[in-house]
Amino acid sequence: MHTLAEENYLKAIFKLSQITENVSTNQIAAELATKASSVTDMLRKLAEKLLINYTRYQGVSLTQTGEKVAINIIRRHRLWEYFLVEKLHFKWDEVHDMAEEMEHISSNELIDRLDEFMGFPSRDPHGDPIPDSKGNFKKNDLKPISAVDVNICGIISGVKDHSTAFLQYLEKQGLTIGKKITVKEIITYDSAVILQMENKDIQISRDVAINLLIAL
Repeated sequence: MHTLAEENYLKAIFKLSQITENVSTNQIAAELATKASSVTDMLRKLAEKLLINYTRYQGVSLTQTGEKVAINIIRRHRLWEYFLVEKLHFKWDEVHDMAEEMEHISSNELIDRLDEFMGFPSRDPHGDPIPDSKGNFKKNDLKPISAVDVNICGIISGVKDHSTAFLQYLEKQGLTIGKKITVKEIITYDSAVILQMENKDIQISRDVAINLLIAL
């Protein structure tokens, strides 16, 4: 068994490790909004439990066991998000904090039955891949709109930013998962992007374009 705090650290390290090979103490502190000194204490505990590889000043990586635990937590989180949206009809901007609590329910049998009950979904409401019971999942082959050229079409399929404010903004603009968009124009001055969707034009900022992912 792992404590709630340990699970949160492992999940954070896994997330950061998708961006950089050796995760730093400061990166973890920023991700979890805590002090670097608190992070150092927890990293020692996780290293003692053989869940991470940790040498001070040289970065952190998950061991095979630690990665397995982290992926299992992510599986639980994303399945609960899917359940809350698809079965209980919450909005996609309402479910993250609830799933943060529910992901710590440790019964694998419950999670496997939940997965089966929902028909083994492959992606959560935000477009993120859901690991299967063996920890396998498809890597996101998605591009941010900011990396796409003019006249390219795609389907909105994910987000980088899971914050309530960002998801509510997308909902208000109608820029939700499954919508087809075309990059109509990139404004040179500030890198804002004009999208065409359902015969109307929508202008989004550079920050929105960076955080909104599409499948080509």
